[in-house]
Amino acid sequence: MSRKIAIQGELGSYSHEACRIARPGMEVLPCRTFEDILEAVRSGEAEQAMLPVENSTYGRVADSHRLLPHSGLHIVDEAFVRVHINLLAVPGAELEDIREAHSHLVLLPQCASFLREHGIRGRVSPDNARAARDVAEAGDIHSAALASELAGEIYGLDVLARHIEDNGDNTTRFLIMAKDIDYTRRGAHNMITSFVFQVRNIPAALYKAMGGFATNGINMTKLESYMVDGSFTATQFYADIEGHPDDANVQLAMDELSYFTTNVEILGVYPADNGRF
Repeated sequence: MSRKIAIQGELGSYSHEACRIARPGMEVLPCRTFEDILEAVRSGEAEQAMLPVENSTYGRVADSHRLLPHSGLHIVDEAFVRVHINLLAVPGAELEDIREAHSHLVLLPQCASFLREHGIRGRVSPDNARAARDVAEAGDIHSAALASELAGEIYGLDVLARHIEDNGDNTTRFLIMAKDIDYTRRGAHNMITSFVFQVRNIPAALYKAMGGFATNGINMTKLESYMVDGSFTATQFYADIEGHPDDANVQLAMDELSYFTTNVEILGVYPADNGRF
């Protein structure tokens, strides 16, 4: 199988940067959509996929979470990547020359203070790396891109201002997906188990389903709900817990969970990334 890792977006994106950090030995395969990166793994074109799932400033990446339960893939690792946003322009441009900055819709509000201070108008681009490429190709000293320094390296742009994001702790969590789940690994800090489930249609089902984790001393780090097939009465939950399915207390909690739920499916068992701490 190819030693490739698929990303959504173009070279120079923050997903590409995450690959450099977490999978430095793999070749990056750019894909157009999140569906495309998952299909690349299913088809064998890529061995793994790098999927952004949440940002400390912006919140949940909705498309990613929607696809996880039905992807047919498993989470094998996580990576927390510090997102530094930089103002990139063609060589010869100065900060005072810039009239507009192009980037993804999510990134523009994260630099609102800087843009306002310098009288720069934000312009929406499909992808921050695409914005960098477009600015490089246009050659206009009045246009800039908001992107990673990696994008500047790839497309030959100068960094006019570094780390201009409003939030000094801006971080994105990525999940690394692959075909096969691996129960044999044990992390240096802890293991994370991710799973989805639906609660039975009985009173206080969710409260009862969660009780086993509390009584068995298991820390649940994430619990999110989703509508199922557009229905307002059927709800699916995604959860992350600290622990391994082979741990005695996790087994007890999952057994109790099964009494009050349907369709419990483990999505991944993987070491906790240092970025969590």
